Amino acid sequence: MDSARAALALSLVPGVGPAGYRELVERHGSAGAAWSARPIGSAERAARLSADEVGMRAAACGAITIAQEDSLYPAQLLDLGNAPPVLFAIGDMAALGSPCVAIVGTRSATAYGERVTRELASSLARAGATIVSGMARGIDAAAHLAALDAGGKTIAVLGTGVDLAYPTAHRELRQQIASHGLLLSEELPGDRASSGSFPKRNRIIAALSLVTIVVEAPARSGALITANHALELGRTVAAVPGPIDSPHSTGSNELLRDGAMVIASVEDAVALVGLTPPIRRQPHFGSEAERAIWDALSHGTTDIESLTCRSALPARECMAAVTALELAGAIECALTGEIRRR
Repeated sequence: MDSARAALALSLVPGVGPAGYRELVERHGSAGAAWSARPIGSAERAARLSADEVGMRAAACGAITIAQEDSLYPAQLLDLGNAPPVLFAIGDMAALGSPCVAIVGTRSATAYGERVTRELASSLARAGATIVSGMARGIDAAAHLAALDAGGKTIAVLGTGVDLAYPTAHRELRQQIASHGLLLSEELPGDRASSGSFPKRNRIIAALSLVTIVVEAPARSGALITANHALELGRTVAAVPGPIDSPHSTGSNELLRDGAMVIASVEDAVALVGLTPPIRRQPHFGSEAERAIWDALSHGTTDIESLTCRSALPARECMAAVTALELAGAIECALTGEIRRR
């Protein structure tokens, strides 16, 4: 039995658990040696059969199985007292080689929260960071998509098996991350979400990341669980200030009150990770109208009505210039109507 299969079988023996697994491996030197030293009873035989079945399911969906003793296992996860004995991964393992930044928050994100998330994730990804999140709706999805759109790296830590998309509406996002980033889970392939699987995955998000940034979080939010795990591990926790009367920002504002680092700009986030902000090159302008639109967007995200006023262009000329700049990749026009520089 290879090391990954031995680790999987050992972890599946009832009563072993992450802490017991680690103790056995440290005592015997490897998962294989720990397995060989065990008396083989009915529980061990069942665990081995389960490990064989799980291994086949992993191979069928293109996942690799990574044991704690493998060189591919993320070393930062060993800071957890209950580090997963085995991980399943689909995608580019090189994503783990860059500084990791977690961007997390509420599933019910506001337009402000999604916009800030996109700006942070895009700039951090272009600066060389890997964006880590949980592929949930709202802030998570915005972070993953912005990193991918920027041509950067992103890791989705799942509360299900790596072969499943949860929520199901994120099938396309899951496929994009599998193709251009990394899907990671300690849950067995085929395992569906349970009430306990998401708090478990939050500790992995925190442990992987040098910095955890909470964009929007209500008072009772899984993002706060991630932040607490990060604090327990001695990692940096930061938060984006939100309106004092917004329930979506109650939890993130409380983090700031309790000493979290303040993210007041993209530069703040990039500096926390010790990276250099990406250089924003001025595009080639095909007309003076395009230059006027670009200059008007220096004040930040806006909509077409405000942009028309700022640029002092006729509406038709403004629309034509916006279209040209969007086609050139210089600006982004969101479905919400927001227009911003890339």
